[in-house]
Amino acid sequence: MAKLNIKPLGDKVILKRVDAEEKTAGGIVLPDSAREKPKRGLVLAVGNGRLLDDGTRSDMQVKKNDEVIFTSYAGTEIKVDGDEYMIMDESDILGVVG
Repeated sequence: MAKLNIKPLGDKVILKRVDAEEKTAGGIVLPDSAREKPKRGLVLAVGNGRLLDDGTRSDMQVKKNDEVIFTSYAGTEIKVDGDEYMIMDESDILGVVG
């Protein structure tokens, strides 16, 4: 993976989706067309936090290298040097895989 030269702003997060499952739990191999896009990803960069009404910034709850689960329609997909990434609000992240 190439070095990502994008810095997210505010409460935005940049992540890369983890690979989709190739087999079902029963062992059936899925073709590419039948695979769901995974709702899990690896955080590559985080912004500096949401700007609050009093002028301070809130702390981000996720950090670089966290594996996260996000909502189905979260974020915006972008391509940089042939690699696909997602930019989304931190609020679209449902949890950190621990």
